[in-house]
This record gives sequence, structure tokens and C-alpha cells, in this order.
Amino acid sequence: MTTVQFAKGHGTGNDFVLIPDLEGRLNLDPTQVVGLCDRRFGLGADGVIRVVPSSLVGEVPAMSDGAMWFMDYRNGDGSIAEMCGNGARVFAKFLREEKLVDTREFVIGTRGGPRKVRIESDGMISIEMGSVLVQEHGSAVVSLDEHTWPATPATAPNPHAVAFVASVSELADIESAEVTPEASFPDGANIEFVEIVSPTSIKMEVNERGSGRTMSCGTGACAAAAVHREFAHEPLSPVTVMVPGGEVTVDFRGTETWLSGPAEIVARGELDESWWAAR
Repeated sequence: MTTVQFAKGHGTGNDFVLIPDLEGRLNLDPTQVVGLCDRRFGLGADGVIRVVPSSLVGEVPAMSDGAMWFMDYRNGDGSIAEMCGNGARVFAKFLREEKLVDTREFVIGTRGGPRKVRIESDGMISIEMGSVLVQEHGSAVVSLDEHTWPATPATAPNPHAVAFVASVSELADIESAEVTPEASFPDGANIEFVEIVSPTSIKMEVNERGSGRTMSCGTGACAAAAVHREFAHEPLSPVTVMVPGGEVTVDFRGTETWLSGPAEIVARGELDESWWAAR
């Protein structure tokens, strides 16, 4: 079999295995994704990103309009996600380091549509995340243990439920959190618990659909910042989002939402052929 190369990277602690598939020959199976993400029996990650030329992706062309490279993102349980903001920054970092792009501004393809990328002078990476659709406040309910909070559904473009709490540090194991009504989230949802620090800063903990509790969530940061901004009636921007893995910035520019933060590639290698073949 062909040797499978990989890289490992993270954006504010939200970590990913990247699989370069420059000839578009790899068909990622959910069991392979789960195996890669296993932190004891695999490489360990919150998700897997296949790096593939947009021209070789047999999906809707509009997802990659103007993009040379497509980010094929999978959650840790093998399911497919529309978008991953932290993953997009790591994806962009990988493209630059591998010299697959030679400019500081370019476009990447995602299932959420084409996304503009800008490599900032300080090394931070900014991703244009599209617009965040904020729905009616309190139209959902988040439950954790014996506690409940009114929540706001938001699409970024992944489905999110944003609940404001007094202190994120006092929350118990948020992986058991649930959101209702289920009919509003037929494909599940990321659940964000948000503590307001100021009109321009919030703290966030997230239980990601398909991955569980993570150190950070880029689309979740955008959803949380948008909900905070709308219901606080504050037009201030950018909003700093503090997560367990660090900080990201969400900037609202007209109809566009920009997510900025760090990204790092920490390792490269190749998968053992027998391990990969057994998955």
C-alpha cells in the first residue's frame, strides 16, 4: 500500500491530524478517523483534516469556488462537519509551511463554502467565516446535571446552542450537556457555555458535536461572540474569546465574520502500514 503521511497541529489547543492527499486517492473511513483521534491507541486529536486539491473533490463545486485546496474535515467520531474555524487556521498554516500556497492571502474550500484566509504580519491567521445566523434567544434549553439555561441557536455554519452562565469555571463535566428541542437540532449541535467578562470579551467552554469537550472551538467562538454582541445590544467589535487553550478574536465587518488566532504544526511523520490497513 502507499505510505500515508501525516502532520499534527493545533489552534489554541484544538488539535488535528492532517493527512495530505495531493492526488485525491484517499477515501477516509469513519473507523480510520476514530482510530487516528484515539489518544491512547492512535495519534490523538479532536478531528482529522484531509488536505486535497479542490479539483479532485467530488462534491458541490460552490464549496471550493476560487480555492486551490479543499479542507475535508471530520469530527473525532468520524462524522462530517460543515466547518471548523481552528482547523481552518491549522490547514492554512500547513499549506504555507508545505509551500502549497505562496501568498499571504488566499482562499480555501470547505463544506461551509469558500473561505478567505489572511496570514497576518505577527503570524496570526485570520479566516473569513461568513455570517453568523442568530435565532431567537431562549428558543432552546441547555441542560447539565440538574441545571438548565435558556439558550440561543446560532448557525456558523455548524449548528450551535449558546448559553450564558455566571462562571464557566464552576461547570461540571460538560460532556453530559444536552440541548432541546431536538427538532431544532436534527444533526446535533455544539453547546457553548459563555461567561460575560466585558462588552468586548467573553470566556467560553464548549462541548463539540462529535468530539466532546475541547480546548477551543472556532465556529463556537464566532457563534458565542455574535450572540453576546446581539443581545448585549453592543455594536462593539472585535470580541476577544477566552478559551481553555488560549484566546481568539472575532471581528464583525459588515456581513463578514473574521476569526483570528494562532496555529501551530507540531509534528510530521508517516503512519505504520499495518496499523492503517487494520482500520
